[in-house]
Amino acid sequence: MNKSTLFKNALLIDPKNEKEFVGAILIKDGIICEIFNTPDPNYSISNCDIIDCKNNALSPGLVDMWVFVGEPGYEHIETIEDISNAAKASGVTSITCRPDTNPIVDEPELVEYIKRKSIDKSEINIYPIAALTKKHCGETMTEMGSLIEAGAVGFSDVYNFNNNTNVIKNAFTYASNYDALILQHSNSDLDKYGVVNESELSMRLGLPGVPKISEAISLERELMITKYATNRYHSICISTKESYEIIERYKDQLSSVTCGISINNLKLNENDIGTYRTFFKVRPPLRSEADRSFLLENISNDIVDIITSNHDPQGTESKRLPFEEAEYGAVGIETLLSASLSLYHEGHISLSKLIKKLTYNPAKILNLDNIGSLEVGKKADLILFDKDTPWVLDADKLRTKCKNTTFENQKMQGKVLLTMVGGNIIYSTIN
Repeated sequence: MNKSTLFKNALLIDPKNEKEFVGAILIKDGIICEIFNTPDPNYSISNCDIIDCKNNALSPGLVDMWVFVGEPGYEHIETIEDISNAAKASGVTSITCRPDTNPIVDEPELVEYIKRKSIDKSEINIYPIAALTKKHCGETMTEMGSLIEAGAVGFSDVYNFNNNTNVIKNAFTYASNYDALILQHSNSDLDKYGVVNESELSMRLGLPGVPKISEAISLERELMITKYATNRYHSICISTKESYEIIERYKDQLSSVTCGISINNLKLNENDIGTYRTFFKVRPPLRSEADRSFLLENISNDIVDIITSNHDPQGTESKRLPFEEAEYGAVGIETLLSASLSLYHEGHISLSKLIKKLTYNPAKILNLDNIGSLEVGKKADLILFDKDTPWVLDADKLRTKCKNTTFENQKMQGKVLLTMVGGNIIYSTIN
């Protein structure tokens, strides 16, 4: 790669240091080569494209840590190529993909398959998460060393509750030996049949509820084991005040504990289910307004490390069913940036802090040192976006194969203008 790119007149967002300043940035050979504190530097370089950002925001590309990609086995729902096309137009330059495919990603060959397919079909970075136990059955640990060598960035049994504490203890201890990241969704057998948040609303709708204590009990148990095993632990999506307080307590004791939250649980509550609207059947369930408000009020703190899209596409046939029978999930990768920017526009969080939870923090948790920050020497995975542009979401215009969004017809603010990965522009609306 010989051609260079100079972005000038940009609002540069430095998420690592939580700073915003007007400046310029030079990209050469796919790397951030120089950062200028002046918007239009008197800089001359041959064979260089100059992009006038017109005071729009330039930041690292988003890193989405919890995404379902249909391959292998669910290509009718989504493919690696599908997710790449949706992500690049939405400012997401890196994702980690869930292991609950068909077959489940519990062997090195399957990790290698995803890596190879991503090189062939994806313009964004795709990092596989492998299963914590074989077939997600909770009985036998996977071979973590071989899976890490193949390219796995973490281990999870996704939404499968494991009541065998001994297996969990052994797996966490084994993970500690490799400094491997465990990513878990907190649930228990208390919510085995639940489909919505347990509340007065669930009773009124006649739907079985998921009690808040289910999440808290599971989270407390696994964090106690984490403290014993000294492994790295990431709680994927907390959804309640109680879970937040548990994470806060353990963070005071352990530096290896991190947590995320789905943008759905920050923007929506159980009342959005309305009259059995199955597109709002997600995991974790949409909670009470009190829980949502509490998490929103504390989003600018460092207890919640990341915000994720919780992208979980489902076909129309699996959603247009009675609520209890419908599948869980909603697409979200294309609305992650805009929906998250509303938190900034509403005054809940600074722009640089918000971008930190979408870029630098997830990259750091995943030990991906070359992405997620605006620093000289880092890989040029960047996005240029207008943080103020208003638009209304039309599900039919989503690039994803499935259209089961929770934000249909919602007013949004913020549009991606350009996406760059490794110094290559892979998406642009700039003339």
